[in-house]
Amino acid sequence: MSKAPPRILSIAGSDSSGGAGIQADLKTITMLGGYGMSAITTITAQNSVGVSAIAPMSGDVVHKQIMACIDDIGVDAVKIGMLHDTEIIAAVTGALAALDQSVPIVLDPVMIATSGAALIAPEAVAAMREELFPKATLITPNLPELEHLADRTLHNSEQMTNAAEALAGASGAAILAKGGHTEDARIIDLLMIPKEDGGCRAVSFNHARIDTPHTHGTGCTLSAAIATLMGHGQPLENAVRLARQFVFQAITHAPGYGAGNGPLGHQAVRSLD
Repeated sequence: MSKAPPRILSIAGSDSSGGAGIQADLKTITMLGGYGMSAITTITAQNSVGVSAIAPMSGDVVHKQIMACIDDIGVDAVKIGMLHDTEIIAAVTGALAALDQSVPIVLDPVMIATSGAALIAPEAVAAMREELFPKATLITPNLPELEHLADRTLHNSEQMTNAAEALAGASGAAILAKGGHTEDARIIDLLMIPKEDGGCRAVSFNHARIDTPHTHGTGCTLSAAIATLMGHGQPLENAVRLARQFVFQAITHAPGYGAGNGPLGHQAVRSLD
């Protein structure tokens, strides 16, 4: 009998158009050989041009979805995306206490959609920082999210480095600062890994910019890919490297759907090196 696939739990919002959120996560998990499970935190009506409605679930329902997965199927890695409000954050925090501390948790601090729509209540940012950041193995902010968390404007990779190192020190988690919004000529992502004796080890990844509007769900896809690869047993740095390859290929194979920021081509990715 072949080895069972790693059990990956995505705790995130639902994207009705299938480009981001739970839908993107499950496609990614499946393509990377994982067994996907979900706890839906919020239902959104959205597509490539924007978000037209947001309906959060109750904290109790979110908690029960997570526990249903933990209690019966088991969990080898967790990806956390859109959480919306403090009630949901408290529910997720409480449920994750049932997991073994060795289970990797990848937290994508979703705050703003690609279209620019706010996806989280302001008071929830503080709750996420206080309750969930200490539980995370890796936090994956994009530049606007890192700016919000650092409370300052960031224009280039040097400024991003300083902010990521400060966030790693404050949270105790590794930070993958995504550089797609910087003014740098290439996409530069920076992984900050806290060291036991203080400070951080920095690992830089970069690739050429892709001239395309079809980037809806890139952050969701990246974080889900990292969680899945870590569920397979890949060390953090290698999981990030391979996950970035997956996202790059998915962007280059985007089907071209939608009038705005269209979805990725998850199903077209065939191999990673």
